[in-house]
Amino acid sequence: MRTTDEILDILEEMFPDAQCELVHKNLYELIVAVVLSAQATDISVNKVTPALFSRYPDINSLAIGDINDIEDSIKNIGLYRNKARMIKEMAQICVFRYNSEIPSKRKDLQSLPGVGRKTANVVLSVWFNVPAIAVDTHVERISKRLYLAKPEDSVFKVEEKLRRKINRTRWNRAHHLFIFFGRYFCKAKVPLCDMCPFKEHCRYTKEKRTAH
Repeated sequence: MRTTDEILDILEEMFPDAQCELVHKNLYELIVAVVLSAQATDISVNKVTPALFSRYPDINSLAIGDINDIEDSIKNIGLYRNKARMIKEMAQICVFRYNSEIPSKRKDLQSLPGVGRKTANVVLSVWFNVPAIAVDTHVERISKRLYLAKPEDSVFKVEEKLRRKINRTRWNRAHHLFIFFGRYFCKAKVPLCDMCPFKEHCRYTKEKRTAH
């Protein structure tokens, strides 16, 4: 079985340019994009945010934005009505409670509408460079396939195990490397097993062999 460091070293070679693919110019744009990306692809979010940020360039303008207009700006992504309400409420709280700033502490971030632990972890790691591991669908899948977590583990349990098994200095990179590996290589339905450097140490491959 490969160590987590060996896994990350191989992923670094495979995806040296792994990074957050949500297009953003500042913290405001990042947090809004991450909230919108829940149960949606980064590609679909990147298609709607230019128009949204053109109409609402900062937290203050979004806070007083017309909810129907906000919905219209993001209607091409899933759950757009719910997300429009959440980002407007999030903006209002930032304006009134945090003096038009987006907070930098985990507890404060997670108090905002639409911002759960995963979103807070993304913001902390990508913008503030605070060591954090955000467990999205890709990170969860890769962790379970490579025996870094058990199939029945919750998202929080997966994060807990990764934080224990990965050196803290590599947390932020690990998050992006796992996402790129899951998004472009070890896909949910059609993983590229034949070309995979981890196929001998993979739960998915083992189960596939057993099934045959």
